[in-house]
Amino acid sequence: MQTYQRSRIPAWQHTLADEFNCVGRGLHGGHPVGMRLRPAPPGTGIRFLRMDVDAGQRVVTAHWRNVVESELCTVIANEHGVTVRTVEHLLAALRGCEIDNAVVELDGPEVPIMDGSAAPFVSLLRRIGAVPQPAARRALFIRQPVTVSNGDRYAMLLPAPQARITVEIDFPNPVIGRQRYSMSLDPATFAREIAPARTFGFTDDLRALRARGLAAGGSLRSAILVDAQRVVNEEGLRFPDEFVRHKLLDCVGDLSLLGLPVIGHLVTYKPGHQLCHQLLRAVHAAADAASVGVLGIDNLPSEAPQFASSPGEQVETVRTKTVSRPQQGDRS
Repeated sequence: MQTYQRSRIPAWQHTLADEFNCVGRGLHGGHPVGMRLRPAPPGTGIRFLRMDVDAGQRVVTAHWRNVVESELCTVIANEHGVTVRTVEHLLAALRGCEIDNAVVELDGPEVPIMDGSAAPFVSLLRRIGAVPQPAARRALFIRQPVTVSNGDRYAMLLPAPQARITVEIDFPNPVIGRQRYSMSLDPATFAREIAPARTFGFTDDLRALRARGLAAGGSLRSAILVDAQRVVNEEGLRFPDEFVRHKLLDCVGDLSLLGLPVIGHLVTYKPGHQLCHQLLRAVHAAADAASVGVLGIDNLPSEAPQFASSPGEQVETVRTKTVSRPQQGDRS
């Protein structure tokens, strides 16, 4: 049976080596929010805990089924209607650092926006470090193309031997214009080339959002602001193509809601959160387009963890099962 030797994703699940705290401000509510990340058992994924609500209603799992449609950011909710907003930058940092399992405690409804990028989260994650866990890492292998579109916008997942993302944007504003960026997803490249890219907005849009009671926490310390002819931030851009790099960052965060690393090539033109969420649903609905498999023994790190008893799927060539079609009543 074939092993996926060209995929460089480590074969063991990982969690945080320790816990850490940070404090920031929510982008849309504008309120201070405290956040604590701590390790989680293997197989549990990324779970948010809203510490400001009743104990029995706190858990909101980062999964595409829990996405609540929003035009401005990615919002997830549980069966009790408890939501967590603006999760995409933190999720991108966790995926970019190859953290499979973690608990995110929040004392409010939003993940702190920090500087508008994933860099502060990546810095904290790298400082704390990660530890391997006694469970094989599974991945979602793209077998056939899956495509969604909305007007001239599109997103597609294509079969590929590794995780790769290609993003192209095209804005009428001359400050941004047409930009394209393509990369293979690995922790070092993500931390250096993608994580520092900040979210951005336009002066006219900002006025309209604030009139609706949104973007109350937005400032030049947490976003790039663009007017008709220039970048308003005095320090300018971190990269000449920072705009498309941030769009790629958002895609990494949204794609992580599939719950597994994706071995395939995401190609998207004019992406947005709604388009990415549409693609996640399409992947699940296309029964033969993707399969879940355990990464092969040839991908094991040189210092693999030792276990008293090995899980059955621990060191195997890829075994796959077809992603089933959604049943009646599945949330989307």
